[in-house]
Amino acid sequence: MNEKQLAEAYERDENMMILVFAQWCVNHDLDPLELYAKAYPQQKLNESLKKTMDELVVPKHESEHIPDQAVIAVLEMFGNIDLAQAVHEAIAERKQ
Repeated sequence: MNEKQLAEAYERDENMMILVFAQWCVNHDLDPLELYAKAYPQQKLNESLKKTMDELVVPKHESEHIPDQAVIAVLEMFGNIDLAQAVHEAIAERKQ
C-alpha cells in the first residue's frame, strides 16, 4: 500500500468514526455538534462532522443500535480521548 492509499484508507476510517459518533448522538437525543464543542471548546466547528450530519446521519428510528462501548472504542482508537470522555459523561447522565 502506498502513501496515497494509506491516507485514503485513514480518511475513510476517520469518516466512519465521525458517522458512528454522530449517529450514536442522534440515537440518544444528543446534539453531536454540542457534544463535540463541549469536548473541544477551543476548536471551531468541525466541518467533517457537520457534513456527515447533513448527508449521512439518519433519524433515530431508521438507525441500527450502536453500543455505547463501540462509540467510545472508535473515538479512542483515533485519539479523540476528550470526545470519548464527553461520551462517557453523557452515558453517566443518561443512566441517572
